[in-house]
Amino acid sequence: MPGSRTGRPPVRRAPRRPAAPRPARENPLRALHARAYRAWDRPLTAYYLILGGSALITVLGLVMVYSASQITALQMSLPGSYFFRKQLLAAGIGAVLLLAASRMPVKLHRALAYPILAGAVFLMVLVQVPGIGMEVNGNQNWIGVGGSFQLQPSEFGKLALVLWGADLLARKQERRLLSQWKHMLVPLVPAAFMLLGLIMLGGDMGTAIILTAILFGLLWLAGAPTRLFAGVLAVAALIGALLIRTSPNRMARLACLGATEPRTGPVDCWQAVHGIYALASGGIFGSGLGASVEKWGQLPEAHTDFIFAITGEELGLAGTLSVLALFAALGYAGIRVAGHTEDPFVRYAAGGVTTWIMAQAVINVGAVLGLLPIAGVPLPLFSYGGSALLPTMFAIGLLIAFARDEPAARAALAMRQPRFGRKRDRGTRRPHRWNTMRRRATVARSSGER
Repeated sequence: MPGSRTGRPPVRRAPRRPAAPRPARENPLRALHARAYRAWDRPLTAYYLILGGSALITVLGLVMVYSASQITALQMSLPGSYFFRKQLLAAGIGAVLLLAASRMPVKLHRALAYPILAGAVFLMVLVQVPGIGMEVNGNQNWIGVGGSFQLQPSEFGKLALVLWGADLLARKQERRLLSQWKHMLVPLVPAAFMLLGLIMLGGDMGTAIILTAILFGLLWLAGAPTRLFAGVLAVAALIGALLIRTSPNRMARLACLGATEPRTGPVDCWQAVHGIYALASGGIFGSGLGASVEKWGQLPEAHTDFIFAITGEELGLAGTLSVLALFAALGYAGIRVAGHTEDPFVRYAAGGVTTWIMAQAVINVGAVLGLLPIAGVPLPLFSYGGSALLPTMFAIGLLIAFARDEPAARAALAMRQPRFGRKRDRGTRRPHRWNTMRRRATVARSSGER
Protein backbone atom coordinates (compact mmCIF):
# COMPACT_ATOMS: atom_id res chain seq x y z
CA MET A 1 0.00 0.00 0.00
CA PRO A 2 1.56 3.30 -0.99
CA GLY A 3 2.37 5.69 1.83
CA SER A 4 1.13 9.18 2.21
CA ARG A 5 3.07 12.33 1.69
CA THR A 6 3.99 12.46 5.36
CA GLY A 7 5.36 8.96 5.23
CA ARG A 8 2.67 7.55 7.39
CA PRO A 9 0.38 4.81 6.23
CA PRO A 10 -3.14 6.04 5.32
CA VAL A 11 -5.77 5.68 7.97
CA ARG A 12 -8.56 3.34 7.16
CA ARG A 13 -11.95 4.91 7.68
CA ALA A 14 -14.84 2.78 8.80
CA PRO A 15 -17.71 2.66 6.33
CA ARG A 16 -20.58 4.89 7.21
CA ARG A 17 -23.53 3.22 8.72
CA PRO A 18 -26.88 3.91 7.11
CA ALA A 19 -28.92 6.39 9.12
CA ALA A 20 -31.55 4.76 11.29
CA PRO A 21 -35.03 5.46 10.04
CA ARG A 22 -36.86 8.01 12.15
CA PRO A 23 -39.88 6.67 14.01
CA ALA A 24 -43.14 7.54 12.39
CA ARG A 25 -44.70 10.59 13.93
CA GLU A 26 -47.78 9.65 15.93
CA ASN A 27 -51.03 11.25 14.98
CA PRO A 28 -51.78 13.77 17.78
CA LEU A 29 -55.52 13.29 17.44
CA ARG A 30 -55.18 9.53 17.76
CA ALA A 31 -52.90 9.91 20.78
CA LEU A 32 -55.36 12.32 22.39
CA HIS A 33 -58.21 9.89 21.75
CA ALA A 34 -56.26 7.01 23.30
CA ARG A 35 -55.36 9.09 26.33
CA ALA A 36 -58.96 10.24 26.79
CA TYR A 37 -60.22 6.66 26.45
CA ARG A 38 -57.78 5.43 29.12
CA ALA A 39 -58.86 8.23 31.45
CA TRP A 40 -62.55 7.58 30.75
CA ASP A 41 -62.26 3.85 31.38
CA ARG A 42 -60.70 4.13 34.83
CA PRO A 43 -62.39 2.21 37.65
CA LEU A 44 -63.53 5.33 39.51
CA THR A 45 -64.90 7.18 36.48
CA ALA A 46 -68.55 6.46 37.33
CA TYR A 47 -67.97 7.40 40.97
CA TYR A 48 -66.47 10.79 40.10
CA LEU A 49 -69.08 11.51 37.42
CA ILE A 50 -71.96 10.85 39.81
CA LEU A 51 -70.43 12.78 42.69
CA GLY A 52 -69.14 15.70 40.64
CA GLY A 53 -72.07 15.92 38.25
CA SER A 54 -74.72 15.92 40.97
CA ALA A 55 -72.77 18.44 43.04
CA LEU A 56 -72.39 20.83 40.10
CA ILE A 57 -76.06 20.53 39.14
CA THR A 58 -77.15 21.23 42.73
CA VAL A 59 -74.82 24.23 43.18
CA LEU A 60 -75.77 25.74 39.83
CA GLY A 61 -79.42 25.11 40.71
CA LEU A 62 -79.03 27.05 43.96
CA VAL A 63 -77.55 29.98 42.03
CA MET A 64 -80.38 29.96 39.51
CA VAL A 65 -83.06 29.56 42.22
CA TYR A 66 -81.69 32.68 43.91
CA SER A 67 -81.68 34.59 40.64
CA ALA A 68 -85.08 33.40 39.36
CA SER A 69 -87.03 33.64 42.63
CA GLN A 70 -86.10 37.15 43.82
CA ILE A 71 -88.89 38.96 41.98
CA THR A 72 -91.49 36.36 42.93
CA ALA A 73 -90.51 36.66 46.59
CA LEU A 74 -90.68 40.46 46.52
CA GLN A 75 -94.09 40.35 44.83
CA MET A 76 -95.30 38.20 47.74
CA SER A 77 -93.92 40.77 50.25
CA LEU A 78 -91.16 38.36 51.28
CA PRO A 79 -87.38 38.84 51.46
CA GLY A 80 -85.64 38.44 48.13
CA SER A 81 -83.65 35.45 49.39
CA TYR A 82 -86.69 33.66 50.88
CA PHE A 83 -86.90 30.80 48.37
CA PHE A 84 -83.11 30.53 48.16
CA ARG A 85 -82.77 30.04 51.91
CA LYS A 86 -85.43 27.34 51.91
CA GLN A 87 -83.73 25.57 49.01
CA LEU A 88 -80.33 25.89 50.72
CA LEU A 89 -81.78 24.29 53.86
CA ALA A 90 -83.22 21.44 51.79
CA ALA A 91 -79.87 21.00 50.03
CA GLY A 92 -78.12 20.77 53.41
CA ILE A 93 -80.52 18.09 54.63
CA GLY A 94 -80.24 16.34 51.27
CA ALA A 95 -76.44 16.33 51.55
CA VAL A 96 -76.74 14.50 54.88
CA LEU A 97 -79.11 11.97 53.28
CA LEU A 98 -76.74 11.56 50.32
CA LEU A 99 -73.77 10.93 52.61
CA ALA A 100 -75.77 8.45 54.71
CA ALA A 101 -77.01 6.57 51.63
CA SER A 102 -73.52 6.45 50.09
CA ARG A 103 -72.12 4.82 53.25
CA MET A 104 -74.88 2.25 53.74
CA PRO A 105 -74.25 -1.35 52.72
CA VAL A 106 -76.47 -2.92 50.10
CA LYS A 107 -78.19 -5.09 52.73
CA LEU A 108 -79.37 -1.98 54.57
CA HIS A 109 -80.65 -0.46 51.32
CA ARG A 110 -82.72 -3.58 50.75
CA ALA A 111 -83.95 -3.56 54.34
CA LEU A 112 -85.20 0.04 53.92
CA ALA A 113 -87.30 -0.80 50.86
CA TYR A 114 -90.44 -1.93 52.67
CA PRO A 115 -90.44 0.79 55.40
CA ILE A 116 -90.01 3.52 52.78
CA LEU A 117 -92.82 2.06 50.67
CA ALA A 118 -95.15 1.80 53.67
CA GLY A 119 -94.34 5.36 54.75
CA ALA A 120 -94.88 6.76 51.26
CA VAL A 121 -98.25 5.00 50.88
CA PHE A 122 -99.36 6.19 54.33
CA LEU A 123 -98.48 9.82 53.55
CA MET A 124 -100.13 9.63 50.12
CA VAL A 125 -103.32 8.41 51.78
CA LEU A 126 -103.15 11.29 54.27
CA VAL A 127 -103.09 13.74 51.36
CA GLN A 128 -106.67 12.76 50.53
CA VAL A 129 -107.90 13.30 54.10
CA PRO A 130 -109.82 16.61 54.38
CA GLY A 131 -108.04 19.08 56.63
CA ILE A 132 -104.64 17.43 56.15
CA GLY A 133 -104.06 17.49 52.40
CA MET A 134 -103.40 20.84 50.69
CA GLU A 135 -104.22 21.93 47.15
CA VAL A 136 -101.53 23.79 45.19
CA ASN A 137 -102.06 24.88 41.57
CA GLY A 138 -105.12 22.66 41.21
CA ASN A 139 -103.43 19.48 42.51
CA GLN A 140 -104.10 18.12 45.97
CA ASN A 141 -100.83 16.35 46.68
CA TRP A 142 -99.29 18.34 49.54
CA ILE A 143 -99.22 18.09 53.33
CA GLY A 144 -98.43 21.04 55.58
CA VAL A 145 -95.67 20.25 58.08
CA GLY A 146 -95.68 23.52 59.96
CA GLY A 147 -95.10 27.15 59.07
CA SER A 148 -94.31 27.71 55.41
CA PHE A 149 -92.99 24.19 54.88
CA GLN A 150 -94.95 21.67 52.84
CA LEU A 151 -94.31 18.06 51.88
CA GLN A 152 -95.21 16.27 48.66
CA PRO A 153 -95.42 12.53 49.48
CA SER A 154 -95.64 11.48 45.83
CA GLU A 155 -91.98 12.48 45.38
CA PHE A 156 -91.02 9.86 47.96
CA GLY A 157 -93.20 7.36 46.09
CA LYS A 158 -90.61 7.38 43.28
CA LEU A 159 -87.82 6.36 45.67
CA ALA A 160 -90.09 3.77 47.28
CA LEU A 161 -90.93 2.15 43.93
CA VAL A 162 -87.25 2.00 42.91
CA LEU A 163 -86.04 0.37 46.14
CA TRP A 164 -89.00 -1.96 46.65
CA GLY A 165 -89.19 -2.96 42.98
CA ALA A 166 -85.43 -3.64 42.82
CA ASP A 167 -85.55 -5.78 45.97
CA LEU A 168 -88.61 -7.69 44.73
CA LEU A 169 -87.12 -8.46 41.32
CA ALA A 170 -83.76 -9.40 42.83
CA ARG A 171 -85.42 -11.93 45.15
CA LYS A 172 -87.38 -13.42 42.28
CA GLN A 173 -84.25 -13.64 40.13
CA GLU A 174 -82.36 -15.42 42.89
CA ARG A 175 -85.16 -18.02 42.94
CA ARG A 176 -85.24 -18.19 39.11
CA LEU A 177 -88.86 -17.06 38.93
CA LEU A 178 -88.57 -14.20 36.43
CA SER A 179 -88.95 -16.59 33.50
CA GLN A 180 -92.65 -16.81 34.38
CA TRP A 181 -94.68 -13.75 33.36
CA LYS A 182 -96.94 -13.85 36.44
CA HIS A 183 -93.95 -13.58 38.76
CA MET A 184 -92.54 -10.72 36.70
CA LEU A 185 -95.77 -8.73 36.85
CA VAL A 186 -97.18 -9.66 40.27
CA PRO A 187 -97.00 -7.89 42.67
CA LEU A 188 -94.82 -5.24 40.98
CA VAL A 189 -97.39 -3.93 38.50
CA PRO A 190 -100.37 -3.94 40.94
CA ALA A 191 -98.33 -2.08 43.56
CA ALA A 192 -97.20 0.47 40.97
CA PHE A 193 -100.80 0.95 39.82
CA MET A 194 -101.82 1.49 43.46
CA LEU A 195 -99.24 4.29 43.76
CA LEU A 196 -100.39 5.73 40.44
CA GLY A 197 -104.00 5.70 41.62
CA LEU A 198 -103.14 7.57 44.82
CA ILE A 199 -101.21 10.14 42.81
CA MET A 200 -103.98 10.61 40.23
CA LEU A 201 -106.53 11.16 43.00
CA GLY A 202 -104.70 14.42 43.57
CA GLY A 203 -104.56 15.20 39.84
CA ASP A 204 -100.75 15.11 39.49
CA MET A 205 -100.27 13.45 36.12
CA GLY A 206 -96.67 14.62 35.75
CA THR A 207 -95.48 12.58 38.73
CA ALA A 208 -97.61 9.66 37.50
CA ILE A 209 -95.72 9.72 34.18
CA ILE A 210 -92.37 9.54 36.00
CA LEU A 211 -93.61 6.62 38.10
CA THR A 212 -94.73 4.84 34.93
CA ALA A 213 -91.29 5.37 33.39
CA ILE A 214 -89.67 3.81 36.48
CA LEU A 215 -92.00 0.80 36.19
CA PHE A 216 -91.11 0.29 32.53
CA GLY A 217 -87.41 0.67 33.33
CA LEU A 218 -87.59 -2.06 35.97
CA LEU A 219 -89.50 -4.38 33.63
CA TRP A 220 -86.99 -3.81 30.85
CA LEU A 221 -84.04 -4.50 33.16
CA ALA A 222 -85.77 -7.69 34.35
CA GLY A 223 -85.87 -8.91 30.75
CA ALA A 224 -89.59 -8.68 30.14
CA PRO A 225 -90.60 -10.25 26.82
CA THR A 226 -91.50 -7.84 24.05
CA ARG A 227 -95.16 -8.90 23.97
CA LEU A 228 -95.52 -8.51 27.73
CA PHE A 229 -93.73 -5.16 27.67
CA ALA A 230 -95.88 -3.92 24.80
CA GLY A 231 -99.05 -5.07 26.56
CA VAL A 232 -98.27 -3.13 29.74
CA LEU A 233 -97.29 -0.11 27.63
CA ALA A 234 -100.54 -0.28 25.69
CA VAL A 235 -102.62 -0.40 28.87
CA ALA A 236 -100.72 2.57 30.33
CA ALA A 237 -101.09 4.55 27.09
CA LEU A 238 -104.82 3.85 26.98
CA ILE A 239 -105.32 4.99 30.57
CA GLY A 240 -103.19 8.09 29.96
CA ALA A 241 -105.15 9.02 26.82
CA LEU A 242 -108.40 8.63 28.73
CA LEU A 243 -107.19 10.84 31.58
CA ILE A 244 -106.03 13.53 29.12
CA ARG A 245 -109.26 13.40 27.13
CA THR A 246 -111.45 13.84 30.21
CA SER A 247 -109.52 16.87 31.54
CA PRO A 248 -109.89 20.28 29.82
CA ASN A 249 -106.70 21.50 31.51
CA ARG A 250 -104.64 18.64 30.10
CA MET A 251 -106.19 19.05 26.66
CA ALA A 252 -105.26 22.74 26.75
CA ARG A 253 -101.65 21.87 27.58
CA LEU A 254 -101.58 19.43 24.68
CA ALA A 255 -102.94 22.12 22.36
CA CYS A 256 -100.04 24.45 23.28
CA LEU A 257 -97.44 22.25 21.58
CA GLY A 258 -95.63 24.37 19.02
CA ALA A 259 -97.56 27.54 19.94
CA THR A 260 -95.89 30.85 19.09
CA GLU A 261 -98.56 33.20 20.43
CA PRO A 262 -99.72 33.48 24.06
CA ARG A 263 -103.34 33.11 22.98
CA THR A 264 -104.13 30.33 20.50
CA GLY A 265 -107.87 30.58 19.98
CA PRO A 266 -109.63 29.75 23.26
CA VAL A 267 -106.45 28.15 24.68
CA ASP A 268 -104.11 30.17 26.92
CA CYS A 269 -100.48 29.26 26.12
CA TRP A 270 -98.89 32.12 28.06
CA GLN A 271 -96.44 30.01 30.08
CA ALA A 272 -95.29 27.85 27.18
CA VAL A 273 -94.75 30.79 24.82
CA HIS A 274 -92.93 32.96 27.36
CA GLY A 275 -90.63 30.05 28.13
CA ILE A 276 -89.64 30.08 24.44
CA TYR A 277 -89.23 33.86 24.59
CA ALA A 278 -86.82 33.51 27.51
CA LEU A 279 -84.70 30.94 25.70
CA ALA A 280 -84.70 32.92 22.46
CA SER A 281 -83.57 36.17 24.10
CA GLY A 282 -80.57 34.53 25.82
CA GLY A 283 -78.36 34.21 22.75
CA ILE A 284 -75.04 32.38 23.05
CA PHE A 285 -73.84 33.58 26.46
CA GLY A 286 -77.02 35.07 27.90
CA SER A 287 -77.83 38.44 29.38
CA GLY A 288 -75.99 37.75 32.65
CA LEU A 289 -76.99 36.48 36.07
CA GLY A 290 -79.91 38.41 37.48
CA ALA A 291 -80.63 40.19 34.19
CA SER A 292 -83.63 38.11 33.12
CA VAL A 293 -86.69 40.01 31.90
CA GLU A 294 -89.18 37.13 31.85
CA LYS A 295 -88.90 36.54 35.61
CA TRP A 296 -90.47 39.98 36.25
CA GLY A 297 -93.95 38.46 36.30
CA GLN A 298 -94.04 37.43 32.64
CA LEU A 299 -93.12 33.75 33.09
CA PRO A 300 -95.10 31.79 35.72
CA GLU A 301 -93.19 29.29 37.89
CA ALA A 302 -89.88 30.80 36.85
CA HIS A 303 -87.98 29.26 39.78
CA THR A 304 -89.64 25.81 39.67
CA ASP A 305 -90.85 24.12 36.50
CA PHE A 306 -89.43 26.74 34.10
CA ILE A 307 -86.09 27.46 35.72
CA PHE A 308 -84.39 26.00 32.64
CA ALA A 309 -85.88 28.84 30.59
CA ILE A 310 -84.44 31.45 32.98
CA THR A 311 -81.09 29.64 32.78
CA GLY A 312 -81.18 29.98 29.00
CA GLU A 313 -82.04 33.66 29.22
CA GLU A 314 -79.34 34.56 31.75
CA LEU A 315 -76.57 32.08 30.81
CA GLY A 316 -77.46 31.58 27.16
CA LEU A 317 -76.92 28.53 25.03
CA ALA A 318 -73.61 27.85 26.77
CA GLY A 319 -75.34 27.59 30.15
CA THR A 320 -78.16 25.34 28.96
CA LEU A 321 -75.78 23.01 27.12
CA SER A 322 -73.62 22.80 30.25
CA VAL A 323 -76.64 21.71 32.29
CA LEU A 324 -77.60 19.13 29.67
CA ALA A 325 -74.02 17.84 29.54
CA LEU A 326 -74.01 17.35 33.32
CA PHE A 327 -77.26 15.38 33.13
CA ALA A 328 -75.85 13.32 30.24
CA ALA A 329 -72.75 12.50 32.30
CA LEU A 330 -74.93 11.54 35.25
CA GLY A 331 -77.05 9.29 33.04
CA TYR A 332 -74.00 7.63 31.51
CA ALA A 333 -72.53 6.94 34.94
CA GLY A 334 -75.79 5.41 36.16
CA ILE A 335 -75.99 3.14 33.11
CA ARG A 336 -72.36 2.15 33.61
CA VAL A 337 -72.97 1.21 37.25
CA ALA A 338 -76.03 -0.84 36.30
CA GLY A 339 -74.18 -2.59 33.48
CA HIS A 340 -70.99 -3.50 35.34
CA THR A 341 -72.46 -5.04 38.46
CA GLU A 342 -73.27 -8.69 39.05
CA ASP A 343 -75.62 -7.98 41.96
CA PRO A 344 -79.21 -8.03 40.64
CA PHE A 345 -80.47 -5.59 43.28
CA VAL A 346 -77.76 -3.07 42.41
CA ARG A 347 -78.53 -3.43 38.71
CA TYR A 348 -82.27 -2.87 39.18
CA ALA A 349 -81.87 -0.04 41.70
CA ALA A 350 -79.21 1.80 39.66
CA GLY A 351 -81.25 1.39 36.48
CA GLY A 352 -84.42 2.57 38.24
CA VAL A 353 -82.74 5.68 39.67
CA THR A 354 -81.17 6.52 36.30
CA THR A 355 -84.53 6.07 34.53
CA TRP A 356 -86.21 8.30 37.12
CA ILE A 357 -83.75 11.19 36.86
CA MET A 358 -83.32 11.05 33.08
CA ALA A 359 -87.05 10.72 32.34
CA GLN A 360 -87.88 13.64 34.62
CA ALA A 361 -85.14 15.80 33.08
CA VAL A 362 -86.32 14.98 29.54
CA ILE A 363 -89.96 15.78 30.38
CA ASN A 364 -89.06 19.08 32.05
CA VAL A 365 -86.65 20.27 29.35
CA GLY A 366 -88.99 19.06 26.59
CA ALA A 367 -91.85 21.09 28.07
CA VAL A 368 -89.69 24.22 28.30
CA LEU A 369 -88.58 23.79 24.67
CA GLY A 370 -92.18 23.34 23.55
CA LEU A 371 -91.59 19.76 22.38
CA LEU A 372 -93.69 18.09 25.10
CA PRO A 373 -96.82 19.16 27.00
CA ILE A 374 -96.23 20.97 30.28
CA ALA A 375 -96.36 18.24 32.93
CA GLY A 376 -95.55 20.30 36.02
CA VAL A 377 -92.47 18.30 37.05
CA PRO A 378 -89.31 20.03 38.34
CA LEU A 379 -85.83 19.63 36.87
CA PRO A 380 -84.07 17.15 39.20
CA LEU A 381 -81.53 18.68 41.61
CA PHE A 382 -81.98 22.03 39.85
CA SER A 383 -85.48 23.43 40.35
CA TYR A 384 -86.81 24.86 43.59
CA GLY A 385 -88.58 22.33 45.81
CA GLY A 386 -87.36 20.52 48.89
CA SER A 387 -89.81 17.63 48.52
CA ALA A 388 -88.28 16.76 45.16
CA LEU A 389 -84.69 17.47 46.20
CA LEU A 390 -84.53 15.23 49.30
CA PRO A 391 -85.45 11.85 47.72
CA THR A 392 -83.42 12.67 44.61
CA MET A 393 -80.27 13.31 46.66
CA PHE A 394 -80.86 10.10 48.59
CA ALA A 395 -81.10 8.30 45.23
CA ILE A 396 -77.83 9.91 44.14
CA GLY A 397 -76.30 8.55 47.34
CA LEU A 398 -77.45 5.09 46.27
CA LEU A 399 -75.65 5.47 42.94
CA ILE A 400 -72.48 6.63 44.71
CA ALA A 401 -72.60 3.62 47.04
CA PHE A 402 -73.09 1.25 44.10
CA ALA A 403 -70.24 2.89 42.14
CA ARG A 404 -67.88 2.52 45.11
CA ASP A 405 -68.90 -1.12 45.49
CA GLU A 406 -67.66 -2.15 42.04
CA PRO A 407 -64.74 -4.62 42.36
CA ALA A 408 -62.34 -2.49 40.31
CA ALA A 409 -63.39 0.66 42.20
CA ARG A 410 -62.86 -1.08 45.54
CA ALA A 411 -59.40 -2.14 44.42
CA ALA A 412 -58.53 1.39 43.29
CA LEU A 413 -59.76 2.86 46.58
CA ALA A 414 -57.88 0.22 48.59
CA MET A 415 -54.59 1.22 46.92
CA ARG A 416 -54.98 4.71 48.29
CA GLN A 417 -53.41 5.37 51.67
CA PRO A 418 -54.97 7.90 54.03
CA ARG A 419 -53.30 11.29 54.10
CA PHE A 420 -53.52 11.55 57.84
CA GLY A 421 -53.27 9.06 60.68
CA ARG A 422 -50.11 7.23 59.62
CA LYS A 423 -46.83 8.02 57.93
CA ARG A 424 -46.30 7.09 54.35
CA ASP A 425 -43.37 4.88 53.44
CA ARG A 426 -42.02 6.83 50.52
CA GLY A 427 -39.30 4.31 49.85
CA THR A 428 -41.57 1.35 49.23
CA ARG A 429 -44.54 3.21 47.82
CA ARG A 430 -45.63 1.88 44.47
CA PRO A 431 -47.19 4.04 41.80
CA HIS A 432 -50.92 3.77 41.29
CA ARG A 433 -51.97 1.48 38.49
CA TRP A 434 -54.99 3.01 36.89
CA ASN A 435 -55.22 0.36 34.18
CA THR A 436 -57.22 -1.93 36.48
CA MET A 437 -60.15 -2.74 34.26
CA ARG A 438 -63.60 -3.52 35.47
CA ARG A 439 -64.28 -7.08 36.51
CA ARG A 440 -65.61 -9.30 33.79
CA ALA A 441 -68.51 -11.59 34.52
CA THR A 442 -67.20 -15.06 35.38
CA VAL A 443 -70.55 -16.76 35.12
CA ALA A 444 -72.96 -16.62 32.24
CA ARG A 445 -76.00 -14.47 32.80
CA SER A 446 -79.41 -15.89 32.26
CA SER A 447 -81.15 -15.08 29.01
CA GLY A 448 -83.63 -12.83 30.81
CA GLU A 449 -80.94 -10.37 31.97
CA ARG A 450 -79.90 -7.42 29.88
